[in-house]
Amino acid sequence: MIVDLVLNSAKAYFRNEIVDCSLAIDEGRIWKIGKETNMPQTDERIGLRNLLVLPGLIDAHVHLRDEGKAYKEDFTSGTAAAAVGGFTIVLDMPNNDPVTMSPETLRNRMSKAKREAFVNVGFFSEFPKKTKDIEKIVEEGAIAFKLFMAEQVGGLDPDDDSALMEALKIVSGLKVPVAAHAEDKTALKAAVEKLKLARRDDVEAFLEAHTDDVELKAVKRMVKASEQTNMRVHFCHVSAENGLQAIVEAKKAKIPVTCETTPHNLLLSADDLRRIGTLALTMPPVRDKDSMEALWNGVRNGWIDSIGSDHAPHALGEKAGSVWNVKVGIPGLETTLPLLLTEVKRGRLSIGDVVRLMAEKPAEIYGLNGKGSLSAGNKADLTIIDLNKKYKIDASSFKSKAKYSPFDGWLVVGKPAKTFINGVLVFDDSEIVASAGVGEIVRRA
Repeated sequence: MIVDLVLNSAKAYFRNEIVDCSLAIDEGRIWKIGKETNMPQTDERIGLRNLLVLPGLIDAHVHLRDEGKAYKEDFTSGTAAAAVGGFTIVLDMPNNDPVTMSPETLRNRMSKAKREAFVNVGFFSEFPKKTKDIEKIVEEGAIAFKLFMAEQVGGLDPDDDSALMEALKIVSGLKVPVAAHAEDKTALKAAVEKLKLARRDDVEAFLEAHTDDVELKAVKRMVKASEQTNMRVHFCHVSAENGLQAIVEAKKAKIPVTCETTPHNLLLSADDLRRIGTLALTMPPVRDKDSMEALWNGVRNGWIDSIGSDHAPHALGEKAGSVWNVKVGIPGLETTLPLLLTEVKRGRLSIGDVVRLMAEKPAEIYGLNGKGSLSAGNKADLTIIDLNKKYKIDASSFKSKAKYSPFDGWLVVGKPAKTFINGVLVFDDSEIVASAGVGEIVRRA
């Protein structure tokens, strides 16, 4: 047999260990993993000496914007950034213009992304106005539903307990997870109004409004809802020690909850936010050093299931001014993996941790069958890294339209070297080398 491509002289994270091997790829799938002498014939070979092959990484928390917010990011720029960052699948959040919250809006985004994406893309939906549309949205291919608890984004008011429980019961029956942004709307609104009356609009005021307890209150509410409906809830960007502890207690009680955190919550503190200013403003914000250490402890103990970038690009001018008007969020697709590989070099993480947090668990949580591991028959989505590459993060060179970062200038060790999407080399040594449209739309199994 003659296959399309053989990757020679590789090291790969395969079956929970790093092994010397070669990989044969045919018709977009991994055909064989084994010794070089056992590889089939091929017309094309690529040597990967000194590089490490990982299963294609998944960023399950990305805002690709486009449509009415294309000036911030579009499918082409956002998925190019993903490929450069070593991600082979990204899951797109629904707070777009128009909001993704109907079969029609979801179908339109899928159609546009299919033409323009460099990597595989899956889609979240907000809850629709009519609960009868929930099943239609799932049939259309939504990966999961997003519940933004801090304010109403979709058709469901997060403060309406009756409507919320009705929607969650339907989703539970469909066995689709709900990703929750856990900040309590009522408590947050009261705090913001009080601070505005006091004419407070600085970073310190933002921290005083978005407290740990605002997060904890929302976490407890969703844990209770999960317990009552058996609905699987995934907590996005967990930032606070007490919120994480509530999730840990729910896990111990066998309530079906999972959670993620972000690189910025692991690596930046409230002191960094005060120093950098609104450019580093996210929602929820970065916390004190005790919460940072609690998150690292959660990673070490396996209580934190995944890491997502929460890539949230904005125009640079939208990142300055009063904290009540600043657009919250930072770009993260091109910094997440290098930052985590640097922590591998420091001994804080292992390569196995990176694969678990950014491939295996996201695939499991969101039902992405055949993703998250290197295995014959799986699509050849491969993240290939140079563990020894040292460089400084340069936000001006980002493929993302958002060319800023609180990590700009940081020295990192470890860099994505090549990214294969469905057997196609898309990113190679700092350059996008494929055409847009190579990515596929990922649907829940």
